[in-house]
Amino acid sequence: MGAGAQLSVTDQRRMARHPVDHPLIAEHFRVGDMRMHVSNISATGFMIDDAGDLARGDRVIIRLPIVGRIEAYCIWIRDNRAGFQFERIIRPDDFLPMIDQLQPNPRLRRNR
Repeated sequence: MGAGAQLSVTDQRRMARHPVDHPLIAEHFRVGDMRMHVSNISATGFMIDDAGDLARGDRVIIRLPIVGRIEAYCIWIRDNRAGFQFERIIRPDDFLPMIDQLQPNPRLRRNR
């Protein structure tokens, strides 16, 4: 095993998180396809609320509207939640339209 994920994105936990309700199927590098429920997302990562058998350091590929396929690494797990960091930052010109699709209710979107 390596020393962990070698990410090009620095940990920017203060990035604005947007609440979403987005089920998806992730490609897990060890167990294959698995269902996930994304409950919030930022330009640097996302949180799921159904972590199940995930472990810190696990890699997944997910598909998001506008952005398409993107790889992410599990950086924390607490109770049944897990936080993932994208392998790259999502550009604002892709991120904002993606949020519009993932969170169609404008009252639930964070101020921009």
